[in-house]
Amino acid sequence: MNIPSQNDCFQLMCDMHMPEHIVAHSIQVCRVAMCLVDHLESKGIQLDGQLVQAAGLLHDITKTRSFETAENHAFTGGQELTDLGYPEIGHLVRQHVRLDDYADPTNLSEAVIINYADKRVLHDRIVSLDERMRYIQERYGTEPELKHRIRLLWKKTTALEKQIFKYLFFSPDELDHHLSSMDISSEISNYHKICPQPSSRSS
Repeated sequence: MNIPSQNDCFQLMCDMHMPEHIVAHSIQVCRVAMCLVDHLESKGIQLDGQLVQAAGLLHDITKTRSFETAENHAFTGGQELTDLGYPEIGHLVRQHVRLDDYADPTNLSEAVIINYADKRVLHDRIVSLDERMRYIQERYGTEPELKHRIRLLWKKTTALEKQIFKYLFFSPDELDHHLSSMDISSEISNYHKICPQPSSRSS
């Protein structure tokens, strides 16, 4: 399995000209996902942390260009990473908006963790699932059919949340208190070591 390192992920994000607010969002999603992986592992649920870390950082890899192309960034992001030689990462990224299969909520796969982590981060803030889903509904639920799909997604994600936290000693509301001590500004600083801001790049 070919899994890019954190620095490799940062370079890919830089190559895609990812703006800082999406970088910050991606770092937060990664932090949430890794927190869940670490605590689930302590309960005997084995997940691939390296795979989750890379997918968390890269889940919005084609988001920037989607603002102009209106492409499905989950699908094209997954394809982009597959084409770059990271098919396992692409498989997770493709499902970060909507999972391929919600039939078995007890299957806590890496795809479930990435999908749920993304639903807990609004811009760069850790928020409740309800707040995030309300934002999605207000922003994207412009048509009756879309509203219905979002409500159905909300219901399915709520079921996933209950299944995940059944194994943990803290509640969803306490998630942000259990994240790693390194804050987002430190991670963004690490990103800029790989991808200097335009004003600081050599001419």
